[in-house]
Amino acid sequence: MDSLTQAVLGATVAGACAPRGHRRKALLAGAALGTLPDMDVVIRHGDAVKDFTFHRGFTHSLFVLPPLSVLLWAVLRKGWSPVREAPMRWLAAISLALITHPLIDAHTAYGTQLFWPLPSPPVMWSTLFIIDPLYTLPLLIAVVVAAIWPAARRTRHALLIGLVLSTSYLAWSWVGKIQVERHARAELATLGLADAPIFSVPTPLNTLVWRVVALTE
Repeated sequence: MDSLTQAVLGATVAGACAPRGHRRKALLAGAALGTLPDMDVVIRHGDAVKDFTFHRGFTHSLFVLPPLSVLLWAVLRKGWSPVREAPMRWLAAISLALITHPLIDAHTAYGTQLFWPLPSPPVMWSTLFIIDPLYTLPLLIAVVVAAIWPAARRTRHALLIGLVLSTSYLAWSWVGKIQVERHARAELATLGLADAPIFSVPTPLNTLVWRVVALTE
């Protein structure tokens, strides 16, 4: 997903986990951690095609990010008092801010190496376009509310509501994909292509209009 989405997703989950007294710090930390896996763009693999192909590699792996979360947490626990005051809350905040990044990336069509270094193909569930305002907007609103009123009792509720709305939209994208592929396969069957492999992806900025490609001889 785009950098704004990754930042507000990380900020929302971190802000929801962290103690109320340090919520602004959690929002900033979550936004930074939510974009951290994309720092692999600075790695050059030889040419533009390889750079694109190997992006979302080891920095997006579910075998790398959990241990990294624990390592960051341990370092911060030694040197930063907010983490020492509520260690388990901050462990959840750090872990979720990092791990949600590749999971939402895997919902696009660009391929995410969730299981690096295993020899498995990149994951691309392709239920979301790379930029989708309806997914991002609830998270963005929740982060703005939390930044303005960090200590309010209902601020955590606002963050949770943002997460529930964005996750519900994500669930809808799976429903939409299943429906689209069902109709596409029915149409292909009338053309004698019932067994043709297909690939479906939403068109830009929505999950209502989809593009379906069928592979034939």
